[in-house]
Amino acid sequence: MDKIVMRSYAKVNITLDTLRKRDDGYHDVKMIMQSVSLYDKITIRKADGIKISTNLKFLPTNEKNIAYKAAALFMENHPECRGARIDISKWIPVSAGLAGGSSNAAAVLVGLNKLYDNPFSEDELLKMGEKLGSDVPFCITGGTALSEGRGEVLTPLTALPEDTVILIAKPPVHVSTAEVYGRLNVNKLAEHPDTAGAISAIENGDINGVAIRMFNVLETVTAPEHPAIGELKLKMIRLGALGSVMSGSGPSVIGIFKNKTDAINAKKELSESLRDVFVTTAVSCGTEEFKYNERK
Repeated sequence: MDKIVMRSYAKVNITLDTLRKRDDGYHDVKMIMQSVSLYDKITIRKADGIKISTNLKFLPTNEKNIAYKAAALFMENHPECRGARIDISKWIPVSAGLAGGSSNAAAVLVGLNKLYDNPFSEDELLKMGEKLGSDVPFCITGGTALSEGRGEVLTPLTALPEDTVILIAKPPVHVSTAEVYGRLNVNKLAEHPDTAGAISAIENGDINGVAIRMFNVLETVTAPEHPAIGELKLKMIRLGALGSVMSGSGPSVIGIFKNKTDAINAKKELSESLRDVFVTTAVSCGTEEFKYNERK
């Protein structure tokens, strides 16, 4: 096999908590992550050297692209791999708090591993992923998980039902993850998510219980600077969301809806002012081989 096509799924945060700032400059986090059905299409071909192409002209196609870094890391660990030609068809919004880049890197690692007859175990791929970014290990395994440490310590949770409807909307603002964490003062956080309660609700299949416990401490930094985030959360609730929260460092906002009809109606209204609005469902993996000839 000389070619493989992968689905690279977006992730959302059901909860996001920070416990302390570490000596290495990162934060210890505790968050519930969920893969959703919004994905990028990653086509990987065996080649000499690394070449990246994408449908978004503003994205880097050199070593600044995390997918390039993933291919280079795989080559470093598996000398039989002499390179890869990687085409990235982006559907996940960039810099949106949805781990689009991390998911692309995960798909490259998993895809190359498949192309070369699985020389590495999943644990070995996860170790590689840690070197690329805190969200990459989750994007390799995906599904529903508690993420701790820098984000690389993963505990699988009971899967959210695959008919769980999650609406994603991204306001037209730019957010830097590094700057958000840099401005976060953990000692001044007045409130933290009920992570244990959210996990219990997930285990009991109580989607309303999950929705009302969605909470992200990074909103204390991002939302005051970008009022559109708070406004979007309130609007989702008004349009029928059971609960709403900012994903990651933002600016995307997600809402859990009781059914797809309500989410579609909410999307129609939000799309009058926003370009990036997606009705998604929960999925049980972070990447998977694309079995179809074209995007469905």
